[in-house]
Amino acid sequence: MPVMAAVIGYITKLVAIKMMFEPLEFVGRKPFFGWQGIVPRRAARMASIACDTMTDKLISAAEVVGRLDPQRVAKEIEKPLLDAVEEITRDVAAEYQPGLWESMPDAARRLLIRRIQAESPKMVAAIMETLQQDIDQVFDLKSMVVTNLVKDKALLNRIFREAGRKEFQFIARSGIFFGFGIGLIQMFAWAALHSAWVMPLFGLMTGWFTDWLALKMIFNPKEPVRYLGLFEWQGLFLKRRKEVAADYGDLIAREIITPHNVIEAVLKGPLADRVFAVVHRQVQDVIDRQSGLVRPLVVLAVGSRKYQAMKHRIAEKVMDRLPETMSYIEDYAGEAMDIRNTLVTKMQELTTEEFEALIRPAFEQDEWILITVGAVLGFAVGELQVLMVENFAR
Repeated sequence: MPVMAAVIGYITKLVAIKMMFEPLEFVGRKPFFGWQGIVPRRAARMASIACDTMTDKLISAAEVVGRLDPQRVAKEIEKPLLDAVEEITRDVAAEYQPGLWESMPDAARRLLIRRIQAESPKMVAAIMETLQQDIDQVFDLKSMVVTNLVKDKALLNRIFREAGRKEFQFIARSGIFFGFGIGLIQMFAWAALHSAWVMPLFGLMTGWFTDWLALKMIFNPKEPVRYLGLFEWQGLFLKRRKEVAADYGDLIAREIITPHNVIEAVLKGPLADRVFAVVHRQVQDVIDRQSGLVRPLVVLAVGSRKYQAMKHRIAEKVMDRLPETMSYIEDYAGEAMDIRNTLVTKMQELTTEEFEALIRPAFEQDEWILITVGAVLGFAVGELQVLMVENFAR
């Protein structure tokens, strides 16, 4: 009986942990007959809670983008930028006035391209400086994090699983020891009562109590406490703060707040129209300043309205090419932003309650379901024990 109780404790824990994360999508017949992992099912809420702690306490949009040197960014993308400028200039000229570009003297064409190319790095630096001055208006860090986590539920699972991997191992293994202890009591109860209800009821209690106790021991007590003068215990997750901080910071920096994702969010996110307005203004200024002597000829050839439309079209094409062009700064940006070390350092400064909030939602959301499932499984295995005993007696 103690061995069976230990098995019950272990199996119910494994099932409970699996039910937290799997399956990623609902399997069965909605709304009641089926199951979806608790974390994937609550993806938006889970991501929002985790993100609140991350963006409120650990890192801000200004810290992410503010560490980039505009001049260094312009230098990193100079070559692809210059190639793009020449291509865009030729394409727009051909689009709005076929034959105009070819009819211009070769020297004039080369002069115009060179002058715009010369200004392009300065334009990029000016755009970066403008964005950095009011980064919250063009970059929503929380939206970027939540969007990526909700879109990739497997990644959301990984965050909770990797940050709490030792806690999940503890939950599973604790079922063996707690279950064995309860099984000893069950054995004496069976010997005294010989009731068919002893085993299923103890199975239910084993499944429920071991789930409940394991969850409690992960987060409580907040500070080390000595019990009976024999052993000291602190909530396992809180005791592992430094290790969790290193793993968590590494995962977030590697998978979520990456240079690629930041660039994508700034240029294509919900606030991208504001970025385009900045780009449009800078592009128009450069074109007006550098078109110089040929500007009156261009206006005369295409008309003032079409000239303005050409500048707008150039800004659109620059915006379209920026994600590809900015990809050249990803190595530099990763080094400059230093997301991992920032997160690790800030996490170690969190209060106990703030640190607990990083992973507690994964356990807290619907944990009563997990405990109930453990109890039901324990009851079922207890019934199986009764059948085994009866068959053995025969």
